[in-house]
Amino acid sequence: MNVTLTHPAQEESFADTILQQSEDISRRLDMLRMENFPPDAEKPLRRFTLAEAAEFIGVSQSYVKKLHLQGKGVEPYVTPTGRRYYTAAQMNELRVLLDRSPRRRDGEKLQVISVVNFKGGSGKTTTAVHLSEYLALRGFRVLAVDLDPQASLTALFGIQPEIDRNPSFYDALRYDDQRVSITKAIRPTNFPGLDLIPANLELQEYEYETPIAMHAKESSAGRAFYTRIGSSLGEVDQNYDVVVIDCPPQLGYLTLTALAASSAVLITVHPQMLDIMSMSQFLLMLGEILKSIEGAGISVSLDWFRYLVTRYEPSDVPQQEMVGLMQSMFARQMLKNHMLKSTAISDAGLTKQSLYEVDRTQFVPATYDRARESLDAVNGELAGLIEKAWGRRE
Repeated sequence: MNVTLTHPAQEESFADTILQQSEDISRRLDMLRMENFPPDAEKPLRRFTLAEAAEFIGVSQSYVKKLHLQGKGVEPYVTPTGRRYYTAAQMNELRVLLDRSPRRRDGEKLQVISVVNFKGGSGKTTTAVHLSEYLALRGFRVLAVDLDPQASLTALFGIQPEIDRNPSFYDALRYDDQRVSITKAIRPTNFPGLDLIPANLELQEYEYETPIAMHAKESSAGRAFYTRIGSSLGEVDQNYDVVVIDCPPQLGYLTLTALAASSAVLITVHPQMLDIMSMSQFLLMLGEILKSIEGAGISVSLDWFRYLVTRYEPSDVPQQEMVGLMQSMFARQMLKNHMLKSTAISDAGLTKQSLYEVDRTQFVPATYDRARESLDAVNGELAGLIEKAWGRRE
């Protein structure tokens, strides 16, 4: 009797499988993006109601309406029922007309805000994107920087880094002769006055290359790695009022380089025991590393830093206790307003949109209003800190 041994077909390796699945996911997401934003896959931006426009400009609704009736300023879109809607560009035109621009003046330095946390899921990217958009809607010139190789902020602006082959900040940070100006990486968004430096996986190379450059005898650039983001931003200093940096959820060279360039730091924290324990370790490591950087002659000098409670549920008693604990320990550094947990924010994210992009009519009005009130309160408080750093507020 002859027995023939057969060998099972060799299975695909784990690496091959996940690479194929990554390509499949990217292709499917790109198809969805094309369906949502035809025909050129670029994100539009909705019009804003009279009430929103007046709030963002900082005047009363009746005053804006009066300007229109007198034939002054811009011509809004008016519905058959008489409701007025304004584009973001028209709001900027009205600011110029009313001399209410918040842009920085001579002697006021560029504000660089790093949004950080060691732990993923703290609402860091959600905070960064909504802050960037809110400031742009208020009339500031804003540069949003995605420093996270996972590129979540980039995706929320409608860009898929694995398909849209855009330069990232890595191209302005790298240590070889292929380094380029930061201007090569900046691209406009669908918000007037808001530009973006997208992220991609190449940013991770900075984490590998920096220690090599630091130990290379002929490389002074590596030993002064923490100056590279600040130097790059110096090239576009006069073009912006505020830079918002979404840092990676880890304490690596990218985060440290961002912190060294920052004038302010916003630490997001979810009010749960494990998250606060994680933040404690993050602060411990960060403090020790910053001490070592100061030993090298570089001082991280901040105008302000704050803790922002995110995804907060006021009816959750354990969360209330955690917030109370934080307030008892560092009340001066706690933002007075908290970012509430909301299905409106998460549902908007499903279509790669922020709450400022979606229309109120797509949600239960009370749900949308509650989320917007929370966002506007947090971002308004942060805008106040920016103006205070410029000496405009006591």
